[in-house]
Amino acid sequence: MQGVYEVWVEEDAELGATRCRLKVLVPPDAAEGAILFVHGGGFAFCSPETHERCARVLAIESGMPVVLPDYRLAPEDSFPAGLKDVVSALRSMFDVTASAGISRGPLLISGDSAGANLALAAMLHELAADRALPDGALLFYGNYARSFETPSYIRFSEGPGLTRAKMQRYWSFYAGEQAIEVHPLACPLLACDDALAALPPLHLMAAAVDPLLSDTLMLSERLKALGRDDELSIVPGVMHGFLQNTYELSAAREALAAAGRAARRLTGRI
Repeated sequence: MQGVYEVWVEEDAELGATRCRLKVLVPPDAAEGAILFVHGGGFAFCSPETHERCARVLAIESGMPVVLPDYRLAPEDSFPAGLKDVVSALRSMFDVTASAGISRGPLLISGDSAGANLALAAMLHELAADRALPDGALLFYGNYARSFETPSYIRFSEGPGLTRAKMQRYWSFYAGEQAIEVHPLACPLLACDDALAALPPLHLMAAAVDPLLSDTLMLSERLKALGRDDELSIVPGVMHGFLQNTYELSAAREALAAAGRAARRLTGRI
């Protein structure tokens, strides 16, 4: 990296967002703009540091700075606390990262697993608030609904890796005492057609051996039915979370290289 920095987004009481740390990764010869990368971890685990390797590879492959928000986690802070922190970081991106040398320009949002949920929900939140949206999104093996009877949940209920029981526990952490299974900002697959149609271009990627595979497939199908042409990639032979294994796994490196190319396309650089 050309530079690694930490900056802070101040509390936004009106929005309901707390003061939030951002980790900023700037690759050599970085283009203008940035990618806000929301880490996964079942809404309850992980941090910018656990996902730094993945984010560094994405920064290099895209040629763009990547910024990771240290949003609030469940169960201590259930829905919508983490989402509000992500929205606040999205709104403040270029104001707070100027000190790290990031220039205003194209803005993408990205995330893996629960982070993909939060990234998609943040765009739906801003759409409902009639605020500016990012120029595009890179969404990796997201969980987009609190539904555990999809074909992939049934096929991979016992893993390998992620299991249905684990996902049920993570969703219960995120929900707390709330009925979030009917809330589109918690379960973006519930968003109305008009909202999904108004989203910026998406690059969707899923792992083939993953209880969450059907979530991405169902999202892609809804978008296609609306006449959209969003990119969809299903990586064969890998399980949930495989992008964390770029040292050992060529499929992880290739998937992030494809995401980097998608970022360049979405920002008009190829």
